[in-house]
Amino acid sequence: MASSVTKLDNTKIVAEFLNSFDTFLFDCDGVLWSGTHLLPNVIETLDLLKKLNKKVLFVTNNSTKSREEYTKKFSNFGIEGITKEEIFSSSFATAIYMKNFTNLDSSKDKIWVFGESGIEKELQEVGFTTIGGTDPRLNEPWDQQATPFLPVDPEVKCVVAGLDQSINFHKLCVTFNYLKVPEVQYVATNIDTTFPGKPYLQPGCGSMINLLTTSSGREEPPNCGKPSQLMLDAVFKAYPDLKRERCCMVGDRLNTDIKFGIDGGLGGQLLVLSGVEKAECLTDLSHGFELPNFFAEKLGDVYELYSE
Repeated sequence: MASSVTKLDNTKIVAEFLNSFDTFLFDCDGVLWSGTHLLPNVIETLDLLKKLNKKVLFVTNNSTKSREEYTKKFSNFGIEGITKEEIFSSSFATAIYMKNFTNLDSSKDKIWVFGESGIEKELQEVGFTTIGGTDPRLNEPWDQQATPFLPVDPEVKCVVAGLDQSINFHKLCVTFNYLKVPEVQYVATNIDTTFPGKPYLQPGCGSMINLLTTSSGREEPPNCGKPSQLMLDAVFKAYPDLKRERCCMVGDRLNTDIKFGIDGGLGGQLLVLSGVEKAECLTDLSHGFELPNFFAEKLGDVYELYSE
């Protein structure tokens, strides 16, 4: 456990913090925004970092959107100039994993998707045919005699499961039937048990993965989201000149974001208290996770204190 965590609460500490790193990797939900609500002074903080010639990258466990869709979300929040290449989502990391680290043949093997469009689009971009996912027929009431999705398609060789904000019994039942086929592989985009929202915390992808895993009797699937290093591998492959000791991970969860940075050997980690974690996690260590180097009430504190 870290013996102490430095709070970003004055201009001198913030300046020293910024001087320590060249690259900042940001989680999104709970750090930049909460649901449809942009958090205070996020735009100003990102602009400050760019003015200081810092590299800014985004690593999110939210699989509901593709990287292309994320660029539009950034723009809708008024955060301009973010490119697809600067975004690393769990759906993108999963597509890379399926393409490069499984025995599936994208020219003939199909993937059943439990989740939203982000997973479908990233898998399709690397050549896979997907079924399920956002198919509107899955929104019809479950009828095992009438569903067009059963019996299972023998060309489906894997189930990829992620967050589905329109989860229903029809989707669960079809996915369950695919998971009951022993030869069908099973991969999760991430295992976050909760998902930040404003004003209420929400169930995350991990809660849905647990439901599917328990009902089907499967082993816990490999996952491609933080703290898995598959996502960080993708970052360093895309940006080979990055120096780990000069990178800082910024997130709102100890068990995903901060662990991701620590396990990856990054030089620093900043926990913000605008999402899942609250200040008590820094003193009550019963959670069992390592602590970051730094913490702040919110990301915008960096801009507010640096600009004093």
